[in-house]
Amino acid sequence: MNRTFAIGDIHGDLVHLEAVLRQFPALDADDTIVFIGDLIDRGPRSAEVVELVRHGLPRRTPAKIVVVRGSHEDAWHRVLTKGWPEFILPVGNGTLATLRSFTGGPHPKEGEVPEKAEYVSMFAGDFFPADVRDWLASLPAWYEDEHAIYVHAGLPKVAGRFAHPSELADPHPLMWQRSREFFTGYEGKRVVFGHTTADLLPQELSLYTPDDPHDLFFYKSVVGIDTGCGHDGFLTAIELPSLNVYESRQVLK
Repeated sequence: MNRTFAIGDIHGDLVHLEAVLRQFPALDADDTIVFIGDLIDRGPRSAEVVELVRHGLPRRTPAKIVVVRGSHEDAWHRVLTKGWPEFILPVGNGTLATLRSFTGGPHPKEGEVPEKAEYVSMFAGDFFPADVRDWLASLPAWYEDEHAIYVHAGLPKVAGRFAHPSELADPHPLMWQRSREFFTGYEGKRVVFGHTTADLLPQELSLYTPDDPHDLFFYKSVVGIDTGCGHDGFLTAIELPSLNVYESRQVLK
């Protein structure tokens, strides 16, 4: 049976990504690994995460590799094509960590602000190699297989019903929305998503460890797998159709 391993938001934390990958069973060409977006920003090793996902992992496994565009990839693509200083400026977005990861600088200390030259480079996004810029531009907003629909943020409601991603003229909500109505009311083909950390989801409804507010969220037809990796949390992956769960905290205690 074809298996899909969906991996949550990584945010530049290579250690946690490797910890999850080590737990996967042996994969073959019928298997798929889906990254749900937000591979970059905040954590210390965004450049290495991108390198592993784009080049290292395809050399290590015959499985198909899919990367769905997250809000942070979408934001950087906007920086590169239109400019978006409002994304660059907030320290909490972790953009300085990404610049330094690609340029070889030290990981920022908590609350550290960029130097003037770093701001200039971040506003332009010119520290990204050309091939990474092309990769950011190429990322799809969603992916679907026989097991589920995979999006970064969720599905929006259109004309009173939750729309399939193929019906949207503008994919922006797939990467950016945070809708309690989707978290609690969607019923249909399973959707695996990230973007909203598990502790901000209605965990009292979750059918998976509801007493742990930081753990994977599973309710009706939605599975939320952003468990705070890259900002004091851990990385989570889920295997479909078996629903086996893999967590980096299990091996990094």
